[in-house]
Amino acid sequence: MGRVTALATPAPERPPVRATVSPGPTLPPAVFGATDRAFGWVVTLVVTGIAAATRFFTLGYPSNDGFIGSRPVQTPVFDEKHYAPQAWQVLDSGRWIEDNPGFGLIVHPPVAKQMIAVGEWLFGYGPMGWRFMSAVCGTLLVFLVVRAARRLARSTLIGGLAGLFLVCDGLTMVSSRVALLDIFLVFFGFAAFSLILVDRDQMRERFHRAAEQGRIEDSPYGPRLGFRWWRFSAALMVGLACGVKWSGAYFLIGILVLSLAFDVANRRQYGVLRPWKGVLVRDLVPSGMSLAVLPVLVYLGTFWSWFASETAVFRYAVGNQVPEGGMFGWVPAALRSLIYYEQTILGFHDSLTNSAGNHHPWESKPWTWPMGLRPMLYHYTNDQAQGMCGDGPCVRAVMAVGTPALTWIAIPVVLWALWKAVVKRDWAYAAPVLMYLVTFLPWFLNLDRQMYYFYALTLMPFLCIMIALICREVLGLDGRARYFGFERLQLGRWLVVIYATIVVLNFAWLWPILTATPIPVWWWRLELWLPSWQ
Repeated sequence: MGRVTALATPAPERPPVRATVSPGPTLPPAVFGATDRAFGWVVTLVVTGIAAATRFFTLGYPSNDGFIGSRPVQTPVFDEKHYAPQAWQVLDSGRWIEDNPGFGLIVHPPVAKQMIAVGEWLFGYGPMGWRFMSAVCGTLLVFLVVRAARRLARSTLIGGLAGLFLVCDGLTMVSSRVALLDIFLVFFGFAAFSLILVDRDQMRERFHRAAEQGRIEDSPYGPRLGFRWWRFSAALMVGLACGVKWSGAYFLIGILVLSLAFDVANRRQYGVLRPWKGVLVRDLVPSGMSLAVLPVLVYLGTFWSWFASETAVFRYAVGNQVPEGGMFGWVPAALRSLIYYEQTILGFHDSLTNSAGNHHPWESKPWTWPMGLRPMLYHYTNDQAQGMCGDGPCVRAVMAVGTPALTWIAIPVVLWALWKAVVKRDWAYAAPVLMYLVTFLPWFLNLDRQMYYFYALTLMPFLCIMIALICREVLGLDGRARYFGFERLQLGRWLVVIYATIVVLNFAWLWPILTATPIPVWWWRLELWLPSWQ
């Protein structure tokens, strides 16, 4: 028999094994704000100084002239006639509450009038006294806008631009130079917004540290973040905003939504397995306590002087206007009296409707506010000023009007910000556009009530920030500069410089009707750009 020899088939040649490295999850950049701190503070202080110069310049002018007996006195203009004397009574009574029965019903919480009273304590009962704290808060508002925009854009240049735009806004300028309430509302409300931005970055920093230490996956809900002092401070500020006007509650809604949205985004960005449930488990109750319960407690605390007073309006409503006992007899009498007082205030505001015949010559509705189509005249005199205006009379006017270079582009700016926030998911746009809308849209719920353009003051800081963010894109500072050629970068720089120059020049043109500078009648007519401004 022959032998069969099996031939072994040679194994195929294998390619050499290459070492592979799996990238795994990468951490977001460890950037928690703009990094040029020293330059950031220089720009912040310079822009704030410019704001102070405009807000405090001839702050005691104008005023209405009056007499007490034969002694000439300066008296408030426009609605200063309500708040300046109430603030003086807050101070002069020594009880820090406006409890003079001659005032009738006091229709706003006490915080703003107590702020005005501080200025009157420093400078006495006069225009400088009752306007001083408005100018302080108007100046600090610019400071906050610079810092907030810088944090959103991670750019000191953009923060400085946002602050410059707010300096040049006519509505903000006038509101910072009169003893009205809205500048205090916006100051405290925007302070809460600024603080919640700091809280976001601080939480990202804590997440980053936990990720570096390998603690992210210790729980599917993410790590515990500890006590959040910045969020706590934001709650204090929004409580004070409500203590100025009830519309501070609009800021409260926006801040609560932002806080929860930031918490979800942070958990998702750092790879938490169940970010939404993590927010429910870890953040919902603390957020509710900080941003829902604490502001209510702060708001009640702003009435401390009302609770301590024996003569404040409706302080002892229980047993007089409100029967004792009943279903809510278990509620402390002082708190029930305050609730009755609040219900009376609500009834007062609800009765100020057009259908009830309450028409004001300078009233405006919300759809006119973004573009400033119907401003508000606070002061007007037309007299012969010793030849200052040639042979004719001089006009001295204070008109609360938005700078057109800013307000007339408001609608496309907001639409662009919405597109960037919803489609591109750009948080830098999402934060200001949310606050813009949440402080604006509620006014459409009751169009019959009396409304005025100065209610739109809440919109201006957020509009200026959104415009500055658009300038960031034009300049290529949003990370896309590598796609731009030299010519495109140069064009962007020139466009931003030209636009900023137009804003400044527009503000300078409006200066006479923002500060009651004497001007001839023909010049006054040139200042009125739209028929609705007259």
